Amino acid sequence: MNTRLITALVAVAMMASCTGNKGTVDKESAEVNDMAAEANVGLKGQWYIENIFFNDSDYVRPAEILPDVRQYVQFTDSTYAIMTNCNSISGYYTLSGDSITLGDGMMTEIACDNMQTEDALRRILPDIATIDAENDSIVRLNCRNHSGYLILKKNTAYDVK
Repeated sequence: MNTRLITALVAVAMMASCTGNKGTVDKESAEVNDMAAEANVGLKGQWYIENIFFNDSDYVRPAEILPDVRQYVQFTDSTYAIMTNCNSISGYYTLSGDSITLGDGMMTEIACDNMQTEDALRRILPDIATIDAENDSIVRLNCRNHSGYLILKKNTAYDVK
């Protein structure tokens, strides 16, 4: 009986040791997928701010607040510029796989009648950590805490050069 137990333990140990290379292969596959995700995001261009969501009772939908004003984010190779109804925010960003970092930016501070979008952006931008591309026209920038996010919709009429 002890011989069978020892044989079974040795077999389990050998099988476990064979999976060691799988981690390396999976890591390489993940890196390739990350690079593909980065290439597929196509973030450059102008994106309308559709929703700034903190939780079910704390969110801002700029088009509902000011339907006649399109508030947007403009991404170039390494910079972003946000235009709201009266203020702008600009800075640098980095994108690596599904991770995105929006660097501290400069912001104009004009006092406006409605500052809901600016206030929400000031709260959410420092916490943005990942990006999900639903398709070529919608992206979701997610917060580190996984409850907040920013939904952007591509301005397809904008010519990216």
